[in-house]
Amino acid sequence: MKNTIALFVLLMIAFAASAVAQNTPAKDLFANRCAMCHGPDGSAQTTMGKNLKIRDFHSADVQKQSDTDLKTVITKGKGKMPAFDGKLTGEQIDQLVGYIREIGKQK
Repeated sequence: MKNTIALFVLLMIAFAASAVAQNTPAKDLFANRCAMCHGPDGSAQTTMGKNLKIRDFHSADVQKQSDTDLKTVITKGKGKMPAFDGKLTGEQIDQLVGYIREIGKQK
């Protein structure tokens, strides 16, 4: 009986952690998954961003891309950008696209 209760509690904790991870606000998601290369402000002024010649999210080149194009790059990767299919949910990818649009309005 104790083992069953302990297993139930562990499953509930795992479920809650999973739900929290999937509902991460876009800014936190960006900070945890994207900022290492793209920089916290999306300007790509990081060592990795400069070495890989990553485009600034504020640029017209990035902002003129359709949401579908941005989703495809995040999902499937492009060039040195890794694919996030299976690592992020569709909802999280949509949140990131929205956040990229917000970044574009900041400069």
